[in-house]
Amino acid sequence: MKKTSVRLADGRELIYYDAGEGAPVRDAVDRRSLPPAATSSQARFDPLLREWVVIASHRQGRTHLPPADECPLCPSREGRLSEIPAADYEVAVFENRFPSLTGAPAGLSGDGGALLPRMPGAGRCEVVCFTSDHHTSFADLSEERAALVLAAWTDRTAELSRLPGVEQVFCFENRGEEIGVTLGHPHGQIYAYPFTTPRTARMLDSVAAYGAAHPGANLFGELLAAERADGSRIVLDTAHWTAFVPHAAHWPYEVHLYPRQRAADLTELDDKAREEFPAVYLELLRRFDRIFDEGAGQPPTPYVAAWHQAPVHDVRRGEFALHLELFTVRRTAAKLKYLAGSESAMDVFVNDVPPEQAAARLREVASA
Repeated sequence: MKKTSVRLADGRELIYYDAGEGAPVRDAVDRRSLPPAATSSQARFDPLLREWVVIASHRQGRTHLPPADECPLCPSREGRLSEIPAADYEVAVFENRFPSLTGAPAGLSGDGGALLPRMPGAGRCEVVCFTSDHHTSFADLSEERAALVLAAWTDRTAELSRLPGVEQVFCFENRGEEIGVTLGHPHGQIYAYPFTTPRTARMLDSVAAYGAAHPGANLFGELLAAERADGSRIVLDTAHWTAFVPHAAHWPYEVHLYPRQRAADLTELDDKAREEFPAVYLELLRRFDRIFDEGAGQPPTPYVAAWHQAPVHDVRRGEFALHLELFTVRRTAAKLKYLAGSESAMDVFVNDVPPEQAAARLREVASA
């Protein structure tokens, strides 16, 4: 893999990732006239739920669903300069122009008193462009390109984990207007948080409690073994990866993908799992696109694909298990799953699709 770092007109970093020998020189200059990047956000702590909320008002003005010929993630061309100065690229990663988290770390502020702490929303947000082809999706990538994306995710996880103040790195993809994407180009994002996210903190607490009650046992490992032994919710089971619908799935179609060999984050993934991942992940994405295949014109399945990684500095880091969560908000071809009263106000999900039925459907639509 070849990695080339350049600067955009406003000072933000852009990194090209190229595979194989003979990668082109990436020296195109950003010819746009942009003011220096200057954004800020704030994190406020909710003492009742014990979680941070990020306030980022500048994101109200971000680009929203532009036509394809005005896409800021496509390569630049004469008459249309974009975030990518090059005329073509394989995988590109750049600092988000409208970041949720930005700036250097700083201490807590006493403006709200001891009960209402706040701090700068320090961290970094990046955009990951999977391909220069606007009219495609991750599921259409070759295994070689998917491997390059995995390499980019891994490299960014390592680099961002070394930044001062970063506590957790989150790689994810939102696809589909139903999910809330504002750009149609195939892309994902990476957040480098200045705190451990609530979901991860809860997982670590559960793992610690289970370990205390069952010395020597790891809850992640036990759950994976239990799902494999049951078998009814297994979607894919290969030499180095297992994909299953969890028995208490929150979403209509939700799959968790675990490497057989536990790793804390992408940097610890072993070579065999890394080699096998592209084929496994592409197969899962293609199955998701076939779940609701009820005739021509059916739109692609909207989804969120989220890498759960261990916090950078938590002493329990070694007990965490890297895994990918893939889910859709669509419950039938014409109906969406909305987070209404029970889900939004009480955090109690009501799932309309039994997990065993979802798993059966995902096995049914396997590639021939």
